[in-house]
Amino acid sequence: MKQTKMILFAALFTFVAAGQIFSQSGKIDFTEFTLDNGLHVILHRDTSTPIVAVSVMYNVGSKHERPDRTGFAHFFEHLMFEGTENIERGEYPKYVERAGGMLNANTSSDRTYYYEVMPSNQLELALWLESERMLHATVDSIGIQTQKKVVIEEKKQSYDNRPYGTMIPEVMKRAYTKHPYRWVTIGDPEHIMAAKDEEFKEFYNTFYVPNNAVLVIAGDINEKQAKQLVSKYFGDIPKGKKELVRPNIVEPPLKGEVRDTVFDNIQLPLVLQAYRSPAMNTADYYAMSMLSTLLSNGESSRLYRELVDNQQKALMVMSVPFPLSEPSVSIIMGFPNMGVDPAELEKAIDTEVAKVKEGLIPEQEFQKLRNQMENQIVTGNQRIASRAESLATNYTYFGDASIVNQSLDKYMAVTREDILRVAKTYFRPENRVVLYYLPKQ
Repeated sequence: MKQTKMILFAALFTFVAAGQIFSQSGKIDFTEFTLDNGLHVILHRDTSTPIVAVSVMYNVGSKHERPDRTGFAHFFEHLMFEGTENIERGEYPKYVERAGGMLNANTSSDRTYYYEVMPSNQLELALWLESERMLHATVDSIGIQTQKKVVIEEKKQSYDNRPYGTMIPEVMKRAYTKHPYRWVTIGDPEHIMAAKDEEFKEFYNTFYVPNNAVLVIAGDINEKQAKQLVSKYFGDIPKGKKELVRPNIVEPPLKGEVRDTVFDNIQLPLVLQAYRSPAMNTADYYAMSMLSTLLSNGESSRLYRELVDNQQKALMVMSVPFPLSEPSVSIIMGFPNMGVDPAELEKAIDTEVAKVKEGLIPEQEFQKLRNQMENQIVTGNQRIASRAESLATNYTYFGDASIVNQSLDKYMAVTREDILRVAKTYFRPENRVVLYYLPKQ
């Protein structure tokens, strides 16, 4: 069961790709400026440890793709490590590793994120590396063919051949009919295989430009020196000339409950409910986030206490909101206990959800919930790398990095009446997708 839980969390992480925003209770001080070529730069100084996080977030995710060319954003997450005009193929990660650092990247529906965490005396190296792939990454036939194979194999391992791995794609293609959220970042292998080299070059030249990115430097830095290095390595990169098209599709409401069954190579059935939910940084988002915590955060949460402990109808149950920049989904799911019919577990889940729509939650439970959210926020950005990502995310999504310092206040502004209201507004049968995952045999 523990392995199954890890698989589910891995599947969820694959989709959201660290999109959540957290901040500290203390203010995150930062300065920001924009170069002439449009690159926005954010500097956050913290000298507590001799490390520096250098990150670049590009305002391009799977929602910016053509419906017949899905998977491009995620494809470039891989391709951008191939090399550049000045870095030999396969050598990019070695520069970081030899300097005692680490690097990674991830893609979501809304953006693509690259970062290095280095000893602070290696700041210049990290900036050179990021400027290299922004200016002239190697986008050629060899790299494209190599990464096509990598991406297709990743889809097999992470989605097709992993138990419950298709969960998020199956949910999103039913929860959305118009908006590009209906496909996930891995995309369709047929689209990737059919794409010509020129299409990948066009994607790179359109989106991997300074005026479509934010550079965040966080850690043990001298701000004056950091500004000089940014200007040295990024100042001469030409501004992108192609039009940056942003999706403006408003997904229509569901016409009614969508219900389906997926047969998978699994041993345990799974009951999944996906409710359409509000976008990040809206008042309803903060209230819905608190509601999800109320339902399933820890063994004392409502769903766990009632369905796992008291009724013993579920082996595990959880509630997970998907934080995206546009209206998203919030998922409730559970594994039926041995001998428990999935329909019986679903009915029990519905009963607990109905309780939060009947009236205000008790004051004592509300105060505990507030404490949980405060603790989550306080601990969420203790790492310098997390702060860098939060600053980049807030700027990319909302054009305002200072939102990183507003999260606690926005959670604390949520009232019991707000929680009741969002429960009634979003937790409606006609606003959800219900999937039963059942063993093939």
